[in-house]
Amino acid sequence: MLPLRTLITAVIVLTAAGCAVGPDFRQPDTKTPAAWAGLDAFGKPQTSTAAASPAALAAWWTIFNDPALTGLVEKALAANLDLKIAEARVRQARAARGTAFAGLWPSLNSSASYLRSHESSAGESETAMGAGAMTSGQVRTDLFQAGLDAAWELDIFGGTRRSIEAAEADLQAAEDNRRSVLVSLAAEVGATYINLRGYQQQLVIARKNLESQLRTAGITRKRYEAGFANALDTANAEALAASTQSQIPLLESAERQAIYSLSVLLALEPAALQLELSPEAPLPQVPLQVAVGVPSELLRRRPDVRAAEAQLHAATARVGVAVADFFPRFSLAGSFGLRGDEWQTLGSSYNHVWSGGPGVTWNIFDAGRTISSLRLQKAVQEETLAAYEKAVLAALKDVDSALVAYAKEQEHLTALTDAVKNGRKAVDLSLQLYRVGRSDYLSVLIAQRALFAYEDAWVISSRNLDTSLVGLYKALGGGWEENRASEFVGTP
Repeated sequence: MLPLRTLITAVIVLTAAGCAVGPDFRQPDTKTPAAWAGLDAFGKPQTSTAAASPAALAAWWTIFNDPALTGLVEKALAANLDLKIAEARVRQARAARGTAFAGLWPSLNSSASYLRSHESSAGESETAMGAGAMTSGQVRTDLFQAGLDAAWELDIFGGTRRSIEAAEADLQAAEDNRRSVLVSLAAEVGATYINLRGYQQQLVIARKNLESQLRTAGITRKRYEAGFANALDTANAEALAASTQSQIPLLESAERQAIYSLSVLLALEPAALQLELSPEAPLPQVPLQVAVGVPSELLRRRPDVRAAEAQLHAATARVGVAVADFFPRFSLAGSFGLRGDEWQTLGSSYNHVWSGGPGVTWNIFDAGRTISSLRLQKAVQEETLAAYEKAVLAALKDVDSALVAYAKEQEHLTALTDAVKNGRKAVDLSLQLYRVGRSDYLSVLIAQRALFAYEDAWVISSRNLDTSLVGLYKALGGGWEENRASEFVGTP
């Protein structure tokens, strides 16, 4: 019989040299275009252009040069509840990895017990009770036991190692999902803040136009009282002012809701930021140049694509786990114990009890469960591969769409800027002509109504330009970096 030390050494060598059955993961060969298709939308010189060069996207919100925006994003990244949920899931994945890794090692259990038993006994006593008389008594027995039991399933065919590989990939996916939350959170805070400032600017324009329209209505009323205007002009002037007035409560409601949304994103009560954000402020200014990099960088930049790849890795490894179930399982088991009727004598060599030896189990028949499990894991692998390819295509589409939206919104804003400029001239001229009686009020009404529409559309376009840039940064996977993501450690 081989000595125990020689047997254990042989087992370790055999396990280390053992193969890991099942397919090895290889990163999918994904083809990406050489340049962004959306860049051709920047054909005309605009306020800002997109450049196909690498950029630091980790803190894109700082390029707007708006301290309030920067502060809100940084606070959200520190306190947001969705982010805390994602962090908890990372800790869960780490714990699952530890559970899988424990399968490589032997298990060791200890036990101890004390048992007291009483047994009745009977015998003849001729001296005390006479011939044939019976006496009864009890025999007490004490039993002390202590011992260790060890078991070790040897990972000859790599099933446990594949489980560890899958758990590692699950952890990577959880970390990348957390990074996706960072990306989405920064973009949501940025877009909500920009919408807030947009609503405030719309309120400024609405109130300014209302003031102007009320003055015009007052002039019309005086001219009517003096007999130089008719009642129709007065009614139209007051109706225009009332129409503008009706827009203000809606904008005030949208402004308040944006503040509430920002507060919740920062894990605060809805009204917590009201005093801070209620004062009107301009929209953040877009940069003169936006660096977008090249498509091949996107696969490493987008956390959702990285997470999809990690999930594919995990699914591939679990195919190996299913394959390993077709092979026999080898194990070593042993026990060592102490047993005696007095605890003081348990250390004596004659009270030592031990056993040990190898074992093997092999599933001969299970009504197709093992093969069905393998088919299941292969189908899951096929699903995750398709999901990965879909994530890549969606990422490419997001960036190209965001580039086109950003470029065309610049053209839209440029045209609206000209419209606002000419609309203001039209209002001034129509009022001058109306005051001297050379034009009727209809010209003033049309000019004022058009100006309000132009100015309101200009603010909406400015807001859309900012939010389309935020969408572009989100599409590029901006909002996280390796050292920022690694700051989260959590519980191992």
